Amino acid sequence: MEVLYSGRVQGVGFRYTVKSLVHGYEVSGTVRNLADGRVELVAEGTHEELDAFQQAIMDSGLGRLIQDVKINWREAAGGFRGFEIVG
Repeated sequence: MEVLYSGRVQGVGFRYTVKSLVHGYEVSGTVRNLADGRVELVAEGTHEELDAFQQAIMDSGLGRLIQDVKINWREAAGGFRGFEIVG
């Protein structure tokens, strides 16, 4: 799953909050700031775990900062170990 968040999502602890939320879910991946002001989340796991993780992000204090969410589903490549903040 690749998710692009836009809104007031940089400089507000977005990536660190996402990383703290991931501990309750069986997902791996990365979260990073993009040069255009959006935040990109790339995560692998079961569809159910990814949906639940995405909902937890929206239900957290971050939800009020997000103006738009674009989700792209792809086949998992299996290239992640754990969950990291990158870039």
